[in-house]
Amino acid sequence: MNSRAPAEGSGSAPSSGDAPISAASSRLALFALSVAAFAIGTTEFVIMGLLPEVAGDLHVSIPSAGLLVSGYALGVAAGAPLLAALTARLERRNALLLLLGLFILGNALCAVAPNYGVLMVARVVAAFCHGSFFGIGAVVASHIVPRDQAARAIALMFTGLTLANVLGVPFGTFLGQWAGWRATFGAVTMLGVLAAIAVWRLVPALPGLPSPHMRRELGVLRQPQVLLALAMTVLGFGGVFTVFTYIAPILQQQSHVSVGATGWVLILFGVGTTIGNMLGGRLADWRLMPSLAGVLSVLALILLVFAWTMHDTVAAIVTVFVWGVAAFATVAPLQMRVVQQASDGPHLASTLNIAAFNLGNAIGAFIGGAMINLGLGLPAVSIAGAVVTVLGLLVTLVSLALERRRTTCMANCVVGA
Repeated sequence: MNSRAPAEGSGSAPSSGDAPISAASSRLALFALSVAAFAIGTTEFVIMGLLPEVAGDLHVSIPSAGLLVSGYALGVAAGAPLLAALTARLERRNALLLLLGLFILGNALCAVAPNYGVLMVARVVAAFCHGSFFGIGAVVASHIVPRDQAARAIALMFTGLTLANVLGVPFGTFLGQWAGWRATFGAVTMLGVLAAIAVWRLVPALPGLPSPHMRRELGVLRQPQVLLALAMTVLGFGGVFTVFTYIAPILQQQSHVSVGATGWVLILFGVGTTIGNMLGGRLADWRLMPSLAGVLSVLALILLVFAWTMHDTVAAIVTVFVWGVAAFATVAPLQMRVVQQASDGPHLASTLNIAAFNLGNAIGAFIGGAMINLGLGLPAVSIAGAVVTVLGLLVTLVSLALERRRTTCMANCVVGA
């Protein structure tokens, strides 16, 4: 991160050349970023609850409609580095507004798409803004608060994403079932407009925050700790989607939760993610790497235990809630780790880390599906998720060991001098 120090009082000084930002202004800016995150999170996940409606209206199969989820994920992965390069010379607030404009366009096209092909293209267009928005947003969020509150600021922005699972997806699904799936994307489009207005009015311009220099930004990808941080995200969070992708059949077939009650259990999971997101921010500001290693250990244990508790309705519901807390307690620390290690070029690395989350989602979904196709059963999916998370934990421990060895070496060099 850029060198900065807290301003007097409870505000922060972004960098030389920028006026100090008051605590109240920082909170309003973080609120605007979280509103945008809520809109983006809603459009990403709400399609899962509307697959039957989309498939029936466009006369395609459910699996074909399901590819709209994969198309979005691939759009995030492809758009992250591309949009990071295209917006590199823009002031950061202006870059966020441009990305939200792309988001609005994509969702408006979804609302009026005449056929499946146009809808797929529109989903990819909407997804293109995702990685860069969260990547740039994380840098901005960490820049407008004192250094010791950076991870909590990132967590506050990501609260919008977790609330999308609690509020946006259930209500978006209900709206789509009641008024047609196009109405949901129309509502998300309007939400995107409100988010853009909020960012324009509440997020301060930060001319003192240097625009990313792409050669320098790419250069940080040669640093082992940055690559390890990205691997931590892919594997550490990949274990979550190894299981979450198949949570509906797990709850209905193994835990004997009714189809109607499944949505309420998922809302409970969303409540857990919201709590976990804020907890992760506080832990990261306290002791980043030890906290991350501890959370990943707990997450792996919960996924392992879920292979057994999924057979009992009450135990499964309790486990799902605790799992939600542990799962999203990793988000802010994983994002903060990349921003921290890529201090000479945080914008691209931060954006790529969002792509890494989505890559982890895709890999996890593939691994979970492989367990099912091999006939190993749904409990094996949860065990596989635990194994993937353990791999992320091992990468974290390697990164922590290298960091401690470097610190010890530098201390010895100072003493020797």
